[in-house]
Amino acid sequence: MSAIRLAVTVVSTALAVSRHPAVRAGVHAVVSNPKTRETAINTTRNAAYNAGVIARHLLGRNKS
Repeated sequence: MSAIRLAVTVVSTALAVSRHPAVRAGVHAVVSNPKTRETAINTTRNAAYNAGVIARHLLGRNKS
């Protein structure tokens, strides 16, 4: 599977999941509680950083 097809699949799945009522209720519960919100923000940042690290390992750095 090409990288573009994989990216489109991931985005499409994320959009579909985000529309689910249970996911929306969970997000609402997280937003209502400040401590949980802070934990969710930190977890999201760490996950994004780790995804970038993995992408750099898989794709290599562009040395142009």
